[in-house]
Amino acid sequence: MSTEQPTSTASDATPDDPYVWLEDVTGDAALDWVRAHNEPTVADLASGDRFSTLESEALEVLDTDDRIPYVRRRGEYLYNFWRDATNPKGLWRRTTLESYRSDSPDWDVLIDVDALAAAEDENWVWAGATVLRPEYRHALVSLSRGGADATVIREFDIETRSWVADGFELPENKSSIGWIDRDTVYVGTDFGEQPDGSSALTTSGYPRITKRWSRGTPLADAVEVFAGEVDDVSAGAGYDSTPGYERHFASRATDFFNAERYELRDGERIRIDVPTDAHSGVRLDWLIVMPRSDWTIGDTTYPTGSLLVFDYADYLAGGRDATVLFTPDAHTSLADYSFTASHLILTTLHDVHTEVTTLTLGTWEPLETPGLPPLATISVLDTDPDESDEIFWSADSFTTPPSLLYGQSGGEVEVIKQSPAFFDADDVVAEQRFATSDDGTAVPYFVVRRAGVESGPTLLYGYGGFENSLTPGYMAIAGRGWVARGGIYVIANIRGGGEYGPSWHTQAQKAGRHKVYEDFSSVAKALVSEGLTTPKQLGAQGGSNGGLLMGVMLTRYPELFGALVCQVPLIDMRRFHLLLAGASWMAEYGDPDDPEQWAFMEPFSPYQNLRADAAYPELLVTTSTRDDRVHPGHARKLVARLEELGHSVSYYENIEGGHGGAADNKQAAFKSALAYEFLWRVLGQE
Repeated sequence: MSTEQPTSTASDATPDDPYVWLEDVTGDAALDWVRAHNEPTVADLASGDRFSTLESEALEVLDTDDRIPYVRRRGEYLYNFWRDATNPKGLWRRTTLESYRSDSPDWDVLIDVDALAAAEDENWVWAGATVLRPEYRHALVSLSRGGADATVIREFDIETRSWVADGFELPENKSSIGWIDRDTVYVGTDFGEQPDGSSALTTSGYPRITKRWSRGTPLADAVEVFAGEVDDVSAGAGYDSTPGYERHFASRATDFFNAERYELRDGERIRIDVPTDAHSGVRLDWLIVMPRSDWTIGDTTYPTGSLLVFDYADYLAGGRDATVLFTPDAHTSLADYSFTASHLILTTLHDVHTEVTTLTLGTWEPLETPGLPPLATISVLDTDPDESDEIFWSADSFTTPPSLLYGQSGGEVEVIKQSPAFFDADDVVAEQRFATSDDGTAVPYFVVRRAGVESGPTLLYGYGGFENSLTPGYMAIAGRGWVARGGIYVIANIRGGGEYGPSWHTQAQKAGRHKVYEDFSSVAKALVSEGLTTPKQLGAQGGSNGGLLMGVMLTRYPELFGALVCQVPLIDMRRFHLLLAGASWMAEYGDPDDPEQWAFMEPFSPYQNLRADAAYPELLVTTSTRDDRVHPGHARKLVARLEELGHSVSYYENIEGGHGGAADNKQAAFKSALAYEFLWRVLGQE
């Protein structure tokens, strides 16, 4: 079935594009082109002893039974989803805390996805489950065909281990669904054409209408409770089941970074009047707000990235008395916050290094959190604030495998699970350095290498978008495939991310996008000037928005690199908003149909800037047919245009796998080995 999007101003403005037909995701001609390009790449790169070793090493990391089975508390049980060599599609299972803390937990398997896929002759990929409180018996299970974002949703009875005969069920779509009670859900999906002729989906392909659906009734009889606009990114509603604070909320995301929020009460829509670009949430009696731009209330201006708490009822009544829980500075930003029954946990980044603060609810007094390891990236994995102060933590670093810590918030925590080491890190050093970008901004980056390696093949990784931070984490696959073999691995904390709070991102949106690419190129130049590598031995890798980053490095900074690995990329920024979820990202990149915005976008649209006379670095492009987020047509068209202009390029497209590029561990290991084999061949100067 073709997924080519309807034409619009941008498509009419690109009549010279001979490769639009490659946007037909599963069209016969397009897939023939894909297979013809996959074959030589696989024949070339996926042969030889080193590729086999790289692949087997990566698969061992992904499949090992010794890795931590991360869990989420649901009632008396801890739930886990697990893949390994025996169960490549995975098992949804549960155990008790007592059993989990043992060396060999007794797992109760609820759903065997491999068996289900075989029985139904479907390539099912697990996409999650939502369990109904407080009984924790019924679950809404999401299954994806081949790893796509679109899912099939079914109701499952955990006690009987069976699908509910009269259960809630939705066909494949980018749906949203959530419990209200045993017999009622909120649902957003493609309800078909509306009475006014409009679509039930936004232009980004997500639900804009939410309905209240009762068990045993047709979906067509569900009652609409909230709707956004067609040009929104999405809109939806949900139920907060916190005992004593049961409430219904709704929101409409007007773009990727702005949303209007409401409480739905007795048929009335009550606006929670916070800045639309702020992160906010309601918990018990409090409204928590993190403004993403300076927020002036009366005579006080609260800076971008601060964290404020208000009395929720008073705020709805017009009160604006705020308690400041966190204030950022030039080096410190708020990365996340989590609630337990008695505490609020703040995770902050100080020059991209993690710090943790525990606050007592109501008084907001800070407490010590003994037992957390120093010099580690620490995150809260799970809490159940309606029930207890129980908290699960994760801690790791570039060279230290992940640990799972357990305890009570405000009290001592202890390590209860430890991942194995997958490479010898005794002589591996990790250090932070700073490069100076074109406008004078100091841009941090991490360098990871063996102590005796002063220079040589270097791989630079970056993302730079959507406020996503790249923090130090254990490099199981990269450590084996790159660092242990003598390569230097670098992570660039460029603007566009959230490492220094929202402003580190917002200054690089739209017309400021050039800062992302200037930052990354400045890190590349610093690596050479400091003697760590040479342009011929410097490679870069990135996926999705990071794939766009690789495309810009290819077209604007080709002299800096010897090799680029460009994965599931955005490439044609003239048409990105017409393809799949692309319209939702215009708040990040701009609107190419607006001539003023296209003027600052065009220099950074790789597809429009490819040249026959350029000397490009070696290039490997990978994508997935089943990626229904970033259209595979971007990668295909990049390769087709390069070949038209006389350039050689290696291309591989997984016929399934979704936005991550792989539907199971074996595919993920193959994709990883393909990239490292390519990089070693080019940068190792063989």
